Parts: sequence; C-alpha cells; structure tokens
Amino acid sequence: MTDAEDLKWYALYVRSRYEKRAHELLLERGVVSFLPLLDTWKLWSDRKKKVSEPLFRGYLFVNIEIRRDKITVLDTEGVVKFIGISQTPSVIYQRDIDWLKQLVREPDAIHRRVDSLPPGQRVKVLAGPFKDLEGVVVKQGRESRLVVYFASIMQGVEVTISPDVLLAVAGGCCKRTR
Repeated sequence: MTDAEDLKWYALYVRSRYEKRAHELLLERGVVSFLPLLDTWKLWSDRKKKVSEPLFRGYLFVNIEIRRDKITVLDTEGVVKFIGISQTPSVIYQRDIDWLKQLVREPDAIHRRVDSLPPGQRVKVLAGPFKDLEGVVVKQGRESRLVVYFASIMQGVEVTISPDVLLAVAGGCCKRTR
C-alpha cells in the first residue's frame, strides 16, 4: 500500500499527437493521469467541428510513487520520457496541477502561448475563478493578459483577466496594479 505522501505529480513527454491515447492507456493501467484539454473549433473546407486539444502539446501529467510506478509509466505506448534534470524526474507541485485544472475550467479566457515568455510584472490574482493564481502580465489594457508559467515543464498559458483583480508582487512587497 502506498502512503499518500509518496504520491507526487510528474510531467511526461509523449509521442507527437499521442497525448490522448497515452492518457487513456495510463488510466487503463491504473495510473492517475491528467491531460489538460481545451475545446477549440477547427475549420475544414467542408465543415466546422469542436475538438478537444491538449493545452500543452506533447505533455501529460501522472500522480505516482516514482520507485514503484516509473517502469509501468515508461512501458506505456506513446510515453517517451519523464521531464526532469539528467535522469531525475522533476516533481510538479500540487498547486500547479490545481492551477491547470482551474485554467481548463475557464476555456474562454485561455490563449495558447508559443513564443518565449517576455519580461513583465509578476502578479497574484485576488478574486474570481483564477484566485490565488500567480503569473506574469504581458499586456496591459482594459483586460490584461496574464501568463501562467510552469517552470518545471517550461510551458506557459495565457489568460485574459481584469487588472482590477491583480496584485503586483515584487521583491517581497506588493502593490495593486492599475
């Protein structure tokens, strides 16, 4: 029996366009897997269709006891490797997984972020569905763009949010943004 304290979240790199299948196979093997998906509209020459796409292409997350479950995960079709430093998988904090779950519940506010993270003000969200979320503001206006950057997998997502609910965080002191 595994103690709940031994279970930790890890990011996996999976074969291109194989995120959903790898997620299903891991679940079939009894591995707790999380694949953040966004519903988007795809337009073809003959139709328009709503499809679910991974928030981070090529990545999914597993909650495992690494010593016991590492081989099971790596032996799953489509799984390439754990994300980490050298041969050591990096632990993803529970708060990051919670933020991702919160983000995918608000799909209209999310925009893909594919370029490098530009410099900007680090902020904390004070109210609303993204309360307690921290990130970096990359655009100011009536609505700000808040980039939530997950250093452990070097990926970011962008949400639209009112600047009135942002608190600037810098050097240990905080001030309200406007």
